[in-house]
Amino acid sequence: MSEGEGHGHGHGGSHGGHSHAGGAHVHGGGGNLAVAFALNLAFTLIEFAGGLWTNSIAILSDAVHDLGDSISLGLAWHFDRVARKGRTPRNTYGYRRYALLGGLITAFVLVIGISFVLWNAAGRLFDPQPVNAQGMMVLAVLGVAFNGAAVLRVRKGSSLTERVVSWHLLEDTLGWVAVLVGAGVMSVWNLPIIDPLLSIGISLFVLFNVARTLRQFFWVFLQRAPAGFDVEEFEREARLIPGVAEARHTHSWSIDGQSHVLTTHLAMKPDASPEQISGAKAATRALLDAEAFEHVTIEIDAAGEEAGHRGTKEAKEEGGQ
Repeated sequence: MSEGEGHGHGHGGSHGGHSHAGGAHVHGGGGNLAVAFALNLAFTLIEFAGGLWTNSIAILSDAVHDLGDSISLGLAWHFDRVARKGRTPRNTYGYRRYALLGGLITAFVLVIGISFVLWNAAGRLFDPQPVNAQGMMVLAVLGVAFNGAAVLRVRKGSSLTERVVSWHLLEDTLGWVAVLVGAGVMSVWNLPIIDPLLSIGISLFVLFNVARTLRQFFWVFLQRAPAGFDVEEFEREARLIPGVAEARHTHSWSIDGQSHVLTTHLAMKPDASPEQISGAKAATRALLDAEAFEHVTIEIDAAGEEAGHRGTKEAKEEGGQ
């Protein structure tokens, strides 16, 4: 016999004793992404105008970079909205991984953008260009204000998509802080090499953090056990439950980095009482974080049941020889 139990926020209906969250586990990221998208797109237009005003190729290049950012944020916002749809007969876990897809695209665009910045910054190390420092300072103040507001809004979220978007926007904010500091120094001293040095340092810092987030995306897509969940420790604790002889065939993966799935088999002792058998499921579920593990399926194997299956298989193999 088996029992599946859904845990989390806003559960949907149940089917044959197996209940699901039904896609109602909403994290509120859509509004954060919408604000970030609007702020980023508005400032991109200001950047293009400011680049022409200051005759700065660096600012125009950053405007192109931010245009790509705006497209990525728009995609992340769209996919986050799609991810909020309920489950269907064909999409039994809902559409939550669409939000991961948007975040993955955003991460790749960010890596491409950083590579572009590093390439241009490396060139300027050997051929520093004169800049309009005063005009750059004005744009830098606006850049810090717009991007800083977007970062503060998105960092309130907790999804992987919002996390990668927050690093995305933090890169832009730190970039404008570097522009502000560099422009201030260059307005006093003629040291144009400061600009590419700051850009390289910030880009490498953000690239490192984006790489860490990308690794988490890949672990989710490859259905690795959720971070912080130890399958062996879980099975050891399950074996301590009265009446349980063994916990086996445990599989766990994450739907979107926040909502997890687990299936396991409990082999009961030959002398396990009916009360121990019925209570084993609740005791096993108590070992899990009910907020994180939305879909938990526990199957009870009678004493010696799996051994009987193996014996049948071996008998068939021997009979076929």
